[in-house]
Amino acid sequence: MPERSSASSDVPSVRVATAEQAGYATGSWRQVLRDYLTLTKPEISFLVTVSAFAGFLLGSPTSLDGGTLLITLVGVGMCAGGVGMLNHCMEHRFDATMKRTVDRPIPAGRIPLAHAQWVGTGLVLASVGILCPLVNPPTAVLAALTAILYLYVYTPLKRHTTYNTIIGTIPGALPALGGYVAATGTFGAAGWAIFAILACWQMPHFLSLAWMYRNDYARGNYAMLPVEEPSGDSTAYQTIVFTVLLLGASVLPTAFGPAGWLYLAGVLPVGIWFLYRALQFHRERTGIRARRVLKASIVYIPALVVLLTIDWFL
Repeated sequence: MPERSSASSDVPSVRVATAEQAGYATGSWRQVLRDYLTLTKPEISFLVTVSAFAGFLLGSPTSLDGGTLLITLVGVGMCAGGVGMLNHCMEHRFDATMKRTVDRPIPAGRIPLAHAQWVGTGLVLASVGILCPLVNPPTAVLAALTAILYLYVYTPLKRHTTYNTIIGTIPGALPALGGYVAATGTFGAAGWAIFAILACWQMPHFLSLAWMYRNDYARGNYAMLPVEEPSGDSTAYQTIVFTVLLLGASVLPTAFGPAGWLYLAGVLPVGIWFLYRALQFHRERTGIRARRVLKASIVYIPALVVLLTIDWFL
C-alpha cells in the first residue's frame, strides 16, 4: 500500500464560501431547516434508529414498554443526527473537493461551521442526557461510545487506512445493541446477535458505495479500499464474504430464542437475494452492479425489522 501523507498535510486547499457569498443570507427558514436536516444524514440516522428498534424488540419477547421504546428511539435518533452533523463539520474541507459532496450545506457556505458544531454537540449531549435517567445508564454509555468511536476513531482513519470500514462497523452496530440494552438493562446473547447482523451488513453497504464513488474518494484523498486497489478484487471479495456472514448472523435471533420461525423464513430469502447481488457485482464490477448491492443493503434492514415486528405480534 502506498504511503499516505500526514493528516495535517492532506487537508485540501479549498475556499469555503460564506453564507452571504452563497446567497443564503436571505434564505427562507424552510431552506435552513432542510440544510440542517441534511447535516443529520437522515437516511443513515433512520437506519440507525430502526436498528435500535430491532434490538428493543429482541429484548422484549413477551411485552413491550411503549414509553421506554419511544424515549430510546428519540435518544438514539438524536445521537445519530448529532454525530452525522459533527461528521459533516470534521470533513467539510474534504467535502469541498468532491463532486458528490461539494454542495453540502457547510462547504457550500449555507450553514456556518460553528453553528453546525454547536447544534451537533447539543444533539449528542441531549441524547445522552435523555437516555441515562429515562432509559438506563448502560444505554446512554453506548450512545456516547458510538459518538466517540465514530468521530474520533473511524472518521480520522478514513484518511489513513483501508481498514477504516471494518473498524467503522463497531460504532455503526452499537445502536442496535443499545436498543436491546434499553429493553433489558443487560448485554444478552440476542443483543450481540443484532450487533453482529448490523456489523456484517455495513461492509457490503459501504464497500458498494465506495466503489461507486471511488474517483471522488481519490480526489478527496480518502484511503478507501477501491481507491487503494483499483482492480476491485478485494472490494468484490469482501462484499461476498460479509454478505455470507450476514446470512449466517441473521439466523442468530432465532437460534437464541427471541425471534421465531416466521422471522427466519422471511429473512433468509432476503439475505440470499442480497448475496445474489453481491455475486453479480463480483462477476461484473460496474457502477450499476455496485448500486444494486447498495440498494439491496438499504432494503435489507427495514425488511429485517418488519419481519421481526410481524414475528413479534404473531
